[in-house]
Amino acid sequence: MSRERSSSSWGEEALVRRTVDLSLVITDNMPAHKLFQSPVVLPALSHEGTKDFGLGVPEDRMTFATNYLGMLDHVGTHVDALYHTNPEGASVDEMPLEDFMGKAVCFDLTHVPDLGEIGVEDLEAAEEKSGVRVDGHIVLLNTGLHRRHYPNPEVVRTNPGLTAEATHWLADRGSKAHGVEGPSTDVPSNDLFPSHRVCRDRGIFHWEWLVNLEELVGKGEFTFYGAPLLVKGGSGSPVRAFAIVEE
Repeated sequence: MSRERSSSSWGEEALVRRTVDLSLVITDNMPAHKLFQSPVVLPALSHEGTKDFGLGVPEDRMTFATNYLGMLDHVGTHVDALYHTNPEGASVDEMPLEDFMGKAVCFDLTHVPDLGEIGVEDLEAAEEKSGVRVDGHIVLLNTGLHRRHYPNPEVVRTNPGLTAEATHWLADRGSKAHGVEGPSTDVPSNDLFPSHRVCRDRGIFHWEWLVNLEELVGKGEFTFYGAPLLVKGGSGSPVRAFAIVEE
């Protein structure tokens, strides 16, 4: 996390602009959603192994390292494209870049237990507590799941989920997207996927497996960024998600 101080008028206290990293580190064989394979992250070439390539000049040899990455587009911190659940929806490369950033607010939902449902009443209470009325905001949902369980594989079997009604509540307030901790916006024991189906029907989307959301609780409105890789026909993509908070 980084900080920078913005300029201010004489006699006014300068604001501190802080960057909060919301991304999970991608590691070999990390936990993944029950329907998906874990990623493969392996060394491909090492500095030691490339010494004999003869690169550079004799007095200054050039070596390098590179890794092999093999992963689905819905592992770790990632965004779901509209195409993920809607065969007629836009793939990640077809969605406007502006969709993946904007004004945001983080709701405190740490009272919701593992495998619990996040309902309309939970969102309304969290909205009031945040001091920000949802009006086109990206809404991030802090449940404490990641801190409770990661890296235990239990983390992919215990996440809370949004009800269909709660997902409609977000869409009704112009929230084009929302973000959650853990591998899904739906409870893993519910194969009906109510939240995903509402997202499909309402034309909204979400980020999954954000981390460090507790850093944003009580900060009011901030700016969120979660841009995907430009994958042709991608149903989603890993992202480096972060927030800019003024304090």
